[in-house]
Formats: sequence, structure tokens, C-alpha cells
Amino acid sequence: MALTGRTALLAALGTLPVGILAPSWVGLLAVNAPLALAILYDYALAAPVRKLRFTRSGDTSVRLGDEAEVHLTVTNTSSRPLRAQLRDAWPPSSWPAPAQQAPQAHQASSRHKTTVPAGERRRITTLLRPTRRGDRHAARVTVRSFGPLDLAARQGSHNVPWTVRVLPPFTSRKHLPSKLARLRELDGRTSVLTRGEGTEFDSLRDYVPGDDTRSIDWRATARQSGLAVRTWRPERDRHILVVLDTGRTSAGRVGDVPRLDAAMDATLLLTALATRAGDRVDLLAYDRRIRAHVRGRSASDVLPAMVNAFAPLEPALIETDARGLGATTLGHARRRSLVVLLTSLEAASVEEGLLPVLPRLTQRHTVLVASVADPYIEEMSAGRGTVDAVYGAAAGAQAQSQRRRTAEQLQRHGVTVVDTVPDKLAPALADAYLALKAAGRL
Repeated sequence: MALTGRTALLAALGTLPVGILAPSWVGLLAVNAPLALAILYDYALAAPVRKLRFTRSGDTSVRLGDEAEVHLTVTNTSSRPLRAQLRDAWPPSSWPAPAQQAPQAHQASSRHKTTVPAGERRRITTLLRPTRRGDRHAARVTVRSFGPLDLAARQGSHNVPWTVRVLPPFTSRKHLPSKLARLRELDGRTSVLTRGEGTEFDSLRDYVPGDDTRSIDWRATARQSGLAVRTWRPERDRHILVVLDTGRTSAGRVGDVPRLDAAMDATLLLTALATRAGDRVDLLAYDRRIRAHVRGRSASDVLPAMVNAFAPLEPALIETDARGLGATTLGHARRRSLVVLLTSLEAASVEEGLLPVLPRLTQRHTVLVASVADPYIEEMSAGRGTVDAVYGAAAGAQAQSQRRRTAEQLQRHGVTVVDTVPDKLAPALADAYLALKAAGRL
């Protein structure tokens, strides 16, 4: 049984005159006995909570930053009307903190008031605005059923399972149109095809003054009256393996997001671009074991599969096993591939972990290493005016110099390196892929 504020107010109003005018046990009993009978009567008329039936429907997935609707249908199977306060409990990260919610936005809440006549049903909608990726599981539904006098209530809970998967936001989608335009240029849809080492033969056309004479096909020219020139197109049906390092370095926050989230966003843009280019993309997330794996999906299925695999993926606070990563990568890339490794450029982790396994990777594959740089380091490097700012600038310059030396070490092994801040990582990685494709190095 739960008593309401009205009950406390009536008890106080009844007891106060008795305590002032005729303080005695008889006076208190005369006031509280009718109130107690009214409470019991009200409790008896409240709809029983255990006879309620609940079902759920609504969204099962939502992108981070968007809103999900989860519907809860309450069926009153008893013979008494239900007047209730209901709490549809979810984890705290299912909503922004009150201070973070926009003033003009509807305030999402798990608490609802409802009235359900006997034998009928009502649907209640809970709005979720998750603040983290992953699966959000519904907790218990707690119901407080009030009587007609609003003096007492029955209270109980029901387990009504439901899961909403919070997907990565894919904020770099805004760069996709410009990258596709660049891809169309490479593919010859808006400009003349260019020749690059290792690109695929496309067709023959008539010679135009200014064409590279090395593109003249002399055998075809001998069979016709004019010069024939070969045209080329970027390679297609190539294999790309994206390897996410989910070790401790991926857990560090750079700007407003963890390194892992920035790497995921860059992976999604690269996947969307590569599938449009006719290439096949697989995913491997690894630290000391495989955390996520997407392999052998069609062009239409690979992006949704990656988004779904990224949703519950979290960094592991352990050092990545670089040798295991190299062996697992070689096992998943049987034929020549473009291996895109998203990891940190920390000198210690690269020199002790990545460099020893690079020769095996670069011998069989084209390797591209992408890393998230800290924009705060750039701000520190530009600081002047005070003693603290000068010391900060020196520290920032030293950190940048160390990252450049690490990148140069990788480049001496034939690795393409992309090192930039989170907001620029996705378009920079896409540009590096297009450059390799234009040069026929995939």
C-alpha cells in the first residue's frame, strides 16, 4: 500500500484542531478512525496491479542523436477502472541530462499518468533520446494504482522486455556527395579517363591532339585509318579490409568523442564510397581477440551490417596484441587487398607493436594507416603571450614532431599514412582511398 499526499494533508488538518482545542487520544481516534476507513475503502476499490497485462512495440534501433518511440500497451483485465501513475524505467543514458536538453524540445520522461476503464487497453509512448551507442534494455514497469478518493494506492512492477539498439550517427555522410563526384571523375563519367599504373583497360577511341602518345594502341591503329587510343578506368572489384584497433589507445577522448567513434565514422564513409566504386569491404575489430567481424556482404548489405556491428562495440582497456592483429589480418585477407588500419600513432605502440609485423603485411597487401590527431595539441603549439603558453607550445611542438617521425617510419615501409583531427579524418581517409584507386595501387 502507498499513501498519497492528500492522505497526509487530511490527517494533518484533522489532527491540528484536536491538538489545539481538546488534546486527547479520544479526539485523535475520532479524527483518524474515519480517515483509516476511507483509506481502506479507497485501497479496496483500486484496480489490482497484478492483473494488468503489458505488451511493447515501436522502434528497435535509432541513430545516436535521434529520437526513438517505444509504445507500451496497458490492458486492464480487472472489473475496476485503473487510475495510475506508471514509470517505464530505462537506463539513465536513454535520455540527455536535464541541463543538456534543449529548452524548446519536448522533455522526454519515463513517468506517465493513465486511466484505463475495466476490460479496455491504452497505449503509452515513451520517447528515448540516447546519449551513448549500444543496446538499451528496458527495466521494470512500475505501476501505482489509485482508488477513487486518491488516498491510497496499490503498487507493483512487471518485467516487459524490450531492446533499442543505438547506432553510430554517421556524421561524415555529408561528405559523401563530394567524394562520389570525385569518383565519377575518376570513372570517366564527367571527364576523360586517365591512365594510371595498374588501372583496367576500358575501351578504344580516336586520338585527340594532346593525348599521351604512350596510350596509342598500334595494333588497333594498323586495322583502321586513324590513330586509336586506349582509355582506362579505375580498378574495380578490389578487396578492402578495414581493421579497427579497439585496444586502450582507442578509448582516449579526442575533442568531444572517443578515438574509436571517430574511426567508426571514417570507416562508414569509406565503406559507402568503396561500395559505390564497385569494391568489396570487410571489417575486423581486434585488440587481443576479434570484437566485431563483417565479411562477405553484398554492396547493399555491408553498410547496414557495419553500422549494426559498431553499435555495441566498446574499447577494451588492454594493450593491443600487434602480432595477433597481424596474423588475424593476414588470415582474413587471403588475396591482395587494401588493408586500412585505424590505430594510434603513439611512438611506443607503433615501434614495439606495429613495426615488427609491417613487413609481412606490406609484402602481400597495400597498407594504409589512419590515426586521430588531437586538435588541442595544435592549439597548444600556436600558443604565445605568456610563460605557460610558451611552455605549452613547446610541448605541443614536441608531440607533433614525434608523430611526424612515427609517420615517416611507417612511410619508409611503403605505408600510406593519414593523421588528422577527428572532424577531418573521414574525408581525408576517403581522399587517400581515391588517390590509391586513381594510381591503380589497390
